[in-house]
Amino acid sequence: MSPRRNRPKAGGWSAGSTEDEGRRYGGFQSTESWQGEEWSVRNVAGASAAGKTYRCPGCDQGIPSGVAHVVAWPEYGGVDDRRHWHKACWNAKDRRTTRVQRSRSAPRY
Repeated sequence: MSPRRNRPKAGGWSAGSTEDEGRRYGGFQSTESWQGEEWSVRNVAGASAAGKTYRCPGCDQGIPSGVAHVVAWPEYGGVDDRRHWHKACWNAKDRRTTRVQRSRSAPRY
């Protein structure tokens, strides 16, 4: 009996495939148009979202670690332009007002 192979056979795997990228980052990337710009949008699975807490720009509430969410950034933006949104907030972004209304007790970051 020969030892188990730890590497895939030649031709069976490509480093740049979108399917592999989807597994690595927990979701597939797409492009959407919003506010006259093209945005790259990636769904992040809950298991891939471990370790950090983010603040959603749509509702100004926290996204705890381990919760599935959306990461969006302008097509020609850099790493600093990425924003983490709740899925519902990203889907409702066109129905929101331009200014987020905070309650008096909400923290201001």
